[in-house]
Amino acid sequence: MTHDEKSKALAVAKDRLIKEGELYRVSVLHAKMQLANALHPDALMHGAVDHAVGIAQARLGALLAPGGLSGVNFKSVLPYAMTLGSFMARKRLIKPVLIVGTALAAVGAWLIRRKRST
Repeated sequence: MTHDEKSKALAVAKDRLIKEGELYRVSVLHAKMQLANALHPDALMHGAVDHAVGIAQARLGALLAPGGLSGVNFKSVLPYAMTLGSFMARKRLIKPVLIVGTALAAVGAWLIRRKRST
């Protein structure tokens, strides 16, 4: 190798190392920004809700499959449920809704039992 070839190879290696260093710095900065974003309260709440929905789907999915509700996407229904729950809490309708829900569940159980016995 001549002196020019050695200096060109050294320059190429130096450029490659500089670019790898820049990529490393950018990836560290990106990781810091992701961590800062993940620690915001809304992101923590979103992650907790996603985790709870995933567990609910895993545990209740087998129970809901025979009833025909297996096609329900809980992630799309959850915002409506939270809005409805917030409305009920603001208007102090929790007790009446629980009473009506219990009555509807009892009627539904009675209808299912009657349907199975015939």
